[in-house]
Amino acid sequence: MSLADSLRSALRAAGSLKLTLVILVALAAGIVVAYHSETRTTWTLVVPLALAALNLMAAVATNGVFRRQSALLVFHLALIAILLLVAAGRLSYFRGQIELTQGEEFNGVPSSSEAGPWHWWRLDRVRFLNEGFRIEYAPGVRRGKTRNPLRYLDESGRVAAAVIGDTDALVLHGYRIYTSSNKGFAPTFLWRPASGGEPQVGSVHLPAYPVHEYRQAQEWQPPGSVHKVWIMLQFDEVILDPERPSEFRLPQRHTLVVRVDGQRREILPGDEVQLPDGVLTYEGLRAWMGYSVFSDWTIHWLLAAGFIAVASLAWHFWSKFAARPWNP
Repeated sequence: MSLADSLRSALRAAGSLKLTLVILVALAAGIVVAYHSETRTTWTLVVPLALAALNLMAAVATNGVFRRQSALLVFHLALIAILLLVAAGRLSYFRGQIELTQGEEFNGVPSSSEAGPWHWWRLDRVRFLNEGFRIEYAPGVRRGKTRNPLRYLDESGRVAAAVIGDTDALVLHGYRIYTSSNKGFAPTFLWRPASGGEPQVGSVHLPAYPVHEYRQAQEWQPPGSVHKVWIMLQFDEVILDPERPSEFRLPQRHTLVVRVDGQRREILPGDEVQLPDGVLTYEGLRAWMGYSVFSDWTIHWLLAAGFIAVASLAWHFWSKFAARPWNP
């Protein structure tokens, strides 16, 4: 058997429907593993997708039907592109979460994230400041539009402004940043260590509101301190009225319950709490917002490939049925 014959035989084997079935089973197994696993499962999806693309390439190369029908050829080439783009997206995607207090600047480090092994990691270049937000609620505490003004450094280093929301993104360095459903109250403190170090201002993000309306408590450890502080926010106001339209806001009056080493106190803004290794001053209550960060360069290419696939398939069927007269 000549080399050319061997190559043709190998291509036919690589493009066989039996191999297609095996690859589809492997892809289905990879999807199940990825769905139920908490660890990185990129390769359980990328490998079957790449094999499916190779299988389809081999089928196109060895099947003369594709060369005789242009629309069918374009459709399968678009399918190959979709498979490769999905695989590339899994290798290079990024998905993360950020939490910022009103007036706080993002420092390039997300609170949580996951990414493909080939992600380029430019998030450390992203800088933006949370200037506060407004969230409208319809009766029944149904969340409406979110408006979150930001100041940020654009890609040329200039200060710019934008207003984002749950569907309106800030796009910086290839990342899309949206507001999320997570937001809440953030008691803010000034910590002065007894050792004489630099005082630090920090906020404690209480559990998301109103999802955890009756669990507005959190344990916190001041920077450099060995003592943990338990805090709980108390207020009697109805922030989000289920009977009428309302808006997320800070309570007009509140107290903060602080417990340190078994000692309990109720404090107001300006009050101090003495710890063995420093002094904690309660400066007041702010709001915090959670952000979703997403990056996947393949999305627009996938949209284009999907459009081409649909258009070519429509072309194929139109050509097929237009060649015959319609029955009256």
